[in-house]
Amino acid sequence: MFDDDELLPISALQHLIYCERQCVLIHAERTWIDNCQTARGDHFHKRVDVQEQESRGDRFIARSVSTVSRQLGITGIADVVEFHRAAVDRRGAHLRGREGRWCPYPVEYKVGRPKAHHADVVQLCAHALCLEEQLDVEVSEGALYYGSTRRRSVVRFDAALRRLTGDATRRLRSLLATRATPLAVFGNKCKGCSLLPACLPNADRSAIQYVARELQRLGSKKDPG
Repeated sequence: MFDDDELLPISALQHLIYCERQCVLIHAERTWIDNCQTARGDHFHKRVDVQEQESRGDRFIARSVSTVSRQLGITGIADVVEFHRAAVDRRGAHLRGREGRWCPYPVEYKVGRPKAHHADVVQLCAHALCLEEQLDVEVSEGALYYGSTRRRSVVRFDAALRRLTGDATRRLRSLLATRATPLAVFGNKCKGCSLLPACLPNADRSAIQYVARELQRLGSKKDPG
């Protein structure tokens, strides 16, 4: 079990899956740069980043819900958690001030489109694992809402995704504990990263290689041939 000062942000899991170097720059070196994409994301989330609740029949909706898992040592703010009234044959959670039992259904809002990597689904699954621990109830699925498509993508929290999320959590803790920033590897994902000016994935990583290259360049200029 982890104490308060040992809890890691769930948002760091998304950064970790996307790029380990980006994750360390943000969460260990405290480096952050905004660009148009991050600004769009901030504006998009203003719709849900309000602590309010509403009821719609057999569905109760809570926004900006604090989640925490002492077992995994993670914490965060879920964009939306829908609580669906549990059927007679299903186990649900007791909610203060509400009759019956309720099944939590986490929903995360993303400004772009569904992605090939697993960053978004791992972040969502992490919130689900937190809710399971907090409410002592199984959370079998949730959803990602993408602003570009204006549709939900259902995510089932199967054994493989739970294992991936647990592995990512342990990797995150290990990476941040070493405080060693991974070397940059330039790729397509670098082009849209707001940290590109700070990360400099195309820059020389070895002073020795840089000096050797410069000496070779200067030597070739002096060579009359």
